[in-house]
Amino acid sequence: MLGLQVETNPKWVAAASSHVARVLVDHAHCEMKAATNALSLSARCMLHPKVARALVDLAEEELRHFRRVLDELDRRGIALEPPEEDWYAAELRRRVAGERRGKQTLDLDAVLVDRLLVGALIEARSCERFRLLADALGEVEPELAAFYRELFADEARHHRTFFDLAVDVAGDASMARDRLARIASIEADVVRALDARPTMHG
Repeated sequence: MLGLQVETNPKWVAAASSHVARVLVDHAHCEMKAATNALSLSARCMLHPKVARALVDLAEEELRHFRRVLDELDRRGIALEPPEEDWYAAELRRRVAGERRGKQTLDLDAVLVDRLLVGALIEARSCERFRLLADALGEVEPELAAFYRELFADEARHHRTFFDLAVDVAGDASMARDRLARIASIEADVVRALDARPTMHG
């Protein structure tokens, strides 16, 4: 699904659906981090103004999602606690960057392509988990399930946006697809190491 090479462990679905409050708090932080990441990437795209503008648009949408999750937290009387470490995202970026540093030349556009493809895979993983969570909550929390089904579609679109932007920077769709597959294999290794905590990327 969306380039992912391994499915989420069913234990995560059980943990997440049993600890909705914790998932919502973490989800809020994930949306804020997604907006911050998109803005950070846009600042690296001075030579690619079309890509920079698309990333700003993406950041604005992530902020709207953040606001909606905050609204849900308020409705439930849940405080927005400090963020937990997102080991999944940090480890994925670390491993991909480490592999890139192992090459003899450091091409700034190649680094940007990698960052965009990592973004595409994080969106894909979120998309998968929103669907799993929506299915698990369907009868117990129908309104929240509907919310996650809506976000499922948005995350799928964000995945495609990140990939298309990577193609724009790379100038070669075939190369971008090959690189996405390589990074997806790294992402699969990271996912296999997760301990199924009730957080969006736990």
